[in-house]
Order: sequence, then structure tokens, then C-alpha cells
Amino acid sequence: MIVDHRTYTFRPGTLQRWLNKYENDGLPIQKEYLGTFLGLFTTEIGNLHQVVFMWGYESLGDREKRRAAMEADPRWDQFMNEVWELEAIQTQEIKMLRPAGFSPIQ
Repeated sequence: MIVDHRTYTFRPGTLQRWLNKYENDGLPIQKEYLGTFLGLFTTEIGNLHQVVFMWGYESLGDREKRRAAMEADPRWDQFMNEVWELEAIQTQEIKMLRPAGFSPIQ
């Protein structure tokens, strides 16, 4: 398994609107197409106004295939256009993680 680990930083005061939009409109679409949803977390201590997503995939090829199918869905395009209109996201950091051999997630 590989883990797609994404950290998004938001303008102060915009995170809750984005979370509501994502939960209602974005996450249902992603669950149709993407791998295993490992979670979405908000920061409490440290760099505030951030969310961290984690999605698990069998491989990089699996991730690529699934994301291409999702991105071809017009509902995803509409969701992304509406998200950018919120002017909430300041930065995105994306990492692909591979578990160590002794990790409980394989």
C-alpha cells in the first residue's frame, strides 16, 4: 500500500466552510473513485488552519488510474470550481508515503 498524504493550509476563517463543502459534495465523489479513505484530520496544536487527508492505494498505478477516472467525472470538476470560489486554500503539500516493513498498514 502507498498513502497519499495531503496537507492543505487555509486562510483564517475559511476552514469550516470548506469542511462543510468537502463533507457534503467532495468526499462522496472521492469515495466512489479513490482507494481506502484513511481519514481527514484538522490541526489542534502547531500550524493551525490545516487539514491532513490520507488515502491508501495498492500502488502508484492504482492511484493514477483512480484519480483519472474521478477527474473525468463532471461532478468533480463542478466541485473543484466551487471550492476555488471559496478562496479558502492557501497552500497544498502532497506526499506519497510507503509504509516500512514493520508498519501495521501494509
